[in-house]
Amino acid sequence: MLTNIKLHWFDKRYLLLMVLLVLSIQKSMAAYTIGPDDLLRISVYGYDDLRTEVRVSADGRITFPLIGEVAVNGKSSIELEEAIAVRLIEGGFVHDAQVNVTVLNHVSQQVSVLGYVNRPGRYPLDSDSSIVDLIAMAEGINEMGDSKVIVTRTVEGKPQKQELDLKVYLEDVKSIAPFKMRQGDQVYVPKAPMFYIYGEVQRPGGYRVEPDISVVKALPMGGGLTLRGTENGIVIKRKDKSGALQEVDVELGDAVLKDDVIYVGERWF
Repeated sequence: MLTNIKLHWFDKRYLLLMVLLVLSIQKSMAAYTIGPDDLLRISVYGYDDLRTEVRVSADGRITFPLIGEVAVNGKSSIELEEAIAVRLIEGGFVHDAQVNVTVLNHVSQQVSVLGYVNRPGRYPLDSDSSIVDLIAMAEGINEMGDSKVIVTRTVEGKPQKQELDLKVYLEDVKSIAPFKMRQGDQVYVPKAPMFYIYGEVQRPGGYRVEPDISVVKALPMGGGLTLRGTENGIVIKRKDKSGALQEVDVELGDAVLKDDVIYVGERWF
């Protein structure tokens, strides 16, 4: 009888060590860390009665059949599988516990995308999500949005802002490492730099300041001149250091700047 007891204890410890070894190798594959309000599906191979769907409590815990309360906050799905398997084996409930944890609804790992995107909101985050991935989830930047976005991230309890130029990450993917997102990040896409054109043009209004745009290139963006318009009657008002609009002398080949107001006058004859 004593021999049987020793063998049983040895088998149990050996099995437990093997489970821990296999699961530790798989840890790096975990994509998520679990947090409050996440919805989990947990199953144990060969034990359908243990299949459970449970939402993580506000303090980061769940209750699982046979073993009771389990702390899950901050664990990956792989780590939670390990924790449940160990408890089931050590408790003598399941001899060979093969546990699977699936995150059905990852509420805790989300990033906010705000501003001039086509679909602002909160989006799920995995370990490989980059700033470009996140903008794609928001269905891209709309026609009024800037390519330079602002990421607000909490570092050591303090919010820090960083400006990123999406064009850099899109046009130089081979030499620029992706900017990886973190839990709690907030991405804001501001309005693009604009200029305004009024007077005798076909489509007066505001337009994006594109690279290397000049006054003569800006006129077609407004639909071109009306029959009464004249290039000799162009007046540009530009903000000075105090923010007040001042009339400036420019040539047709001069650059258009942010917040410039171009007014096209009417012919006198």
